[in-house]
Amino acid sequence: METGKIAVNANRRRLGEWLPSHEQHLARYRTEITKKARERAASAKCSSAVADLAALITGDPVLRMDLTRAIEQARDAGYVLGYSSIEELIDVIDYLMTYAPPFSETSLIHCPLNALLDWPMCMPSGYALFRDPALNTHLKRVLNCWCGFLSGPHSREHLSASPPDGWFSPEADKRIGLSQFICEPDRPYWGFASWNDFFTRRFREGMRPVDEPGNKKAIVSACEAAPYNIQHDVKLDDTFWIKSQPYSLRDIFAAKHDELAATFAGGSVYQAFLSAFNYHRWHAPVSGVVCHAYAVDGTYYSNADSEGEDPGGLNDSQGYISAVAARAIIVIECDDRSIGKVACIFVGMADVSSCIIEALPGVRVQKGDELGFFQYGGSTCCLVFGPGVIKGFIPQPPFDDKSAPVKVNSLIATAR
Repeated sequence: METGKIAVNANRRRLGEWLPSHEQHLARYRTEITKKARERAASAKCSSAVADLAALITGDPVLRMDLTRAIEQARDAGYVLGYSSIEELIDVIDYLMTYAPPFSETSLIHCPLNALLDWPMCMPSGYALFRDPALNTHLKRVLNCWCGFLSGPHSREHLSASPPDGWFSPEADKRIGLSQFICEPDRPYWGFASWNDFFTRRFREGMRPVDEPGNKKAIVSACEAAPYNIQHDVKLDDTFWIKSQPYSLRDIFAAKHDELAATFAGGSVYQAFLSAFNYHRWHAPVSGVVCHAYAVDGTYYSNADSEGEDPGGLNDSQGYISAVAARAIIVIECDDRSIGKVACIFVGMADVSSCIIEALPGVRVQKGDELGFFQYGGSTCCLVFGPGVIKGFIPQPPFDDKSAPVKVNSLIATAR
């Protein structure tokens, strides 16, 4: 096993339980998965999406230089990566294209690609590397390839009640609460068609009732998510890359939607993050008509360098990634005209980062109706309101990392 000193930031917080909090678990995982990938690579043909990614990196001298240096910088800082070269990293990425995460009580790896890139992406050479548009285009293809596997029947290996790896085992059930969800324990794989089908499982009827359904001033949570930040008087343009990561509306909505972004200038943002064990579907925070619904391509593993080494991948960069990461944007024209438009920004964080929009422009939604969902991967959500709209938010900072998530459809704010 590769050895190295334990670096200073090895056990910094990792929000949402997407990765273990202790670096030794990740070091062991990376070492073991690299060994398995090396053995597989000797006899298996590389998938086309991963081969294209390898060709891009090896064919572009700047990308090759930056990734080589990021790997070296992480290893020199004392982090155990398991791999020591671009070639070995590519082998592991290809191995993960047919990998479905097992459950673990002690060292759960929900985001294996994030685990691999955890340190190179926040090294000096990693910041610019993971912002590169061409690299992110190829990463999207790789992640789509993996998403295809996770959406198929061969991804159900660990959808069983068998400990220690089974997601229906008593140990896993303590974290998930499977009785809340639609499933069929008497059927193979409990009735789930794939890993992603399990990941995007639905609540049983009545499990998440809508708070104050008849009160137009009552705004509910769009996701089952823990509060992360609240900011008022947000600007159309701001320096989202600095330490405080202020929200920059023009960047969040994307440049071609300037006019839409301007309607929220001076308003408020409520941001919350989803845990690995949370429900991953989105619901309407207000009643009205969907007037905009679109996806924005972006980054997948880009950190704010103002945060320094961030082993959670994107924990301390959640404000920043609202402006740069792959995301879905749904805007609702509220029935209550005094509220106006409410924007829901669903941001993919690491690994598949697949944001699926179901409610398209022209669709009327009632508060609590489903809007779409995250497929496998980390995620965060922002609700954006116009100036003077919010009377007050129910969750109030400072927010505790360990606090329970706010239930979807529960009251989070009251409008004036």
